[in-house]
Amino acid sequence: MLGIDTNVLVRFLVQDDAAQFEKARKLIKREVTAGRSVFVNQLVIMETEWVLRSRYVVPKNQIIEAISGLLDSNDVKFEDEPVIEEALFTWKDSTADFADCLIGAKNRRIGCRATAIFDSKAAKLACFMAA
Repeated sequence: MLGIDTNVLVRFLVQDDAAQFEKARKLIKREVTAGRSVFVNQLVIMETEWVLRSRYVVPKNQIIEAISGLLDSNDVKFEDEPVIEEALFTWKDSTADFADCLIGAKNRRIGCRATAIFDSKAAKLACFMAA
């Protein structure tokens, strides 16, 4: 298994730099062809969402589709995939940031009854409480 960084994942998804896209595509193809998975940790997913939203102005629904597509792939493995799925599900119908949804899902998964937060948008979610 080979871990990939945010820049590799973003180039693969956005394809805005032909040379870097091709390097990312070949790297992923080489791993998959060899029977190995590509690994994406939660920090990379969180940073990827931020880059897609802030740098590339990708709409929320397209970011959800892109991450969901990766989650559906058998060749890409994720750190604690159920947490990412829960965060996407929560974020889809929320005004909270994806990062907050991911933090709340992760904390709930490890046994926290809630996560204290100052953000009023996130505080409306069941996994948070206003600090």
